[in-house]
Amino acid sequence: MRTPIRLVAAVAAVLAGLAGLSLHPDLARAAAVPSTDAALVAHVGRLVSGLSTSAARQALSDSTAAVSTPSAAARSTSAAPTAAQTSAQSAQRAVTQQIRASVRTPSTARQKALPVPVSVALPPVGDPGTPTTDPTTPAAGDTLPRGDVTSNGRTWTQSYAEDFSRDAPLGRVSSVYPGIDTYDGFSDTSGQGLYAPDRVLSVANGTLDFWLHSENGRPLVAAIMPDGYAPHTTGRVSIRYRSDTTAGYKFVGMFWPVSDDWNEGEIDWPEADLGRTPRPASAVPGSFRNGGMTFRPATEAFAPTDSTGYHVATTEWDTHAIRYYWDGVLVSTVTDAVPTTPMRVTLQAETFLGQGAVPKTSSGHLDIDWISIWD
Repeated sequence: MRTPIRLVAAVAAVLAGLAGLSLHPDLARAAAVPSTDAALVAHVGRLVSGLSTSAARQALSDSTAAVSTPSAAARSTSAAPTAAQTSAQSAQRAVTQQIRASVRTPSTARQKALPVPVSVALPPVGDPGTPTTDPTTPAAGDTLPRGDVTSNGRTWTQSYAEDFSRDAPLGRVSSVYPGIDTYDGFSDTSGQGLYAPDRVLSVANGTLDFWLHSENGRPLVAAIMPDGYAPHTTGRVSIRYRSDTTAGYKFVGMFWPVSDDWNEGEIDWPEADLGRTPRPASAVPGSFRNGGMTFRPATEAFAPTDSTGYHVATTEWDTHAIRYYWDGVLVSTVTDAVPTTPMRVTLQAETFLGQGAVPKTSSGHLDIDWISIWD
C-alpha cells in the first residue's frame, strides 16, 4: 500500500509546479516517485489542475509547514508516530481541503436551469443562541432497515446503515462518527452560506441535527457524505428526516459524480426549501449547455406532503431507471436521465437560491433519524 508521505509528496510536487515554487527538501526526497506510481502523479495532476496559482501556493505552504514542524504529540512520546508520518497526515489534510475548496460545489450551475419553490419570509424559528435538537421524536415503528432488500426485481445489498445511537455535541460529530465526511470552510451553492460542520452538526436522542443559523452575519450550513466518498455505480438510499419551516434554507439529498464532472449527471431527492414539499430531479448525462443541465422528469412531481413531520425518502438508482419514493409510495420514475458513472451520496443543507438574502435572524433545524444505503 502506498504510504501517506508518498501521496502528500505527489500532491505537493504538482502544486509546486502550479505555483512556480520549489519543494521543501523533505518533500522533494519523498517525491522521487518510481515509474510504478506514475498513475498517482497523473491523477493528482488532474485533481489540482483547476487550482489558481495563489491556491496552489497556499496549499504548498501548508504542506511544507506540516513537514517542517513535528506535532507536539510526536515530540512528547516515543510511542507516537514519527515526524514524517505525523507531518504527512497533516499535510494530506491541508492539501485535501485546498483541493476540495477549489472544486465547484455540487449543483452550483444546476440551479440556474432548475428553479426552486419560492420561499416566503417567515418569523424566526428557534433561538440563534441555543443549538438544541427539535423535541419532535421519531414515531414508533419507523426503525432503521437492516439487511438486504428486494425491489423491482432486484436484490439490493446493504452497504451502510446508521441510526445515530451515539450522542455527539457540536464540534464532535466527526470524531464520534469518523466514517461521515463533510464539506468545510467554503461557500455553499448560493454563496451566502458557509460550510461549518462543527458549528452546525450534532447528535442527540438518536438524530443527526443540522442547526441552520447565522453567526456574525453569515449563515452557517453543512453537507455530509454518510459513507465518505464511496463510489456507487447504482444505488438505493433511504433517509428518515424532518425539518422546521425555516426561511432562507433548503435541503437536498443527491447522488453526485465522484469525478465532480457535472456533465456526468446528478440525482436529487428529496429537494425543497425547509418545511416545503420536496420534488425529485435527475440531470440528463451529457446535456450541459450554457451553464445548465437538462432535467427530468419534464413535468415536475412532488411528494404528497411537506417535510415538517418525519418521512422516509428513498432514491432507487438502477441501471435503466431512477425511482423516487416518499414513505414507500412511488412519486416518479425517470428512464432518460440515468447516470452511468460512479456517484457519491451527499446530504446537503444550504441557503436557498435566487430568492434574495437569508434573514440573519432565521434559525431552524433539520433532523435525520437514520440513513441506509444499498448497492
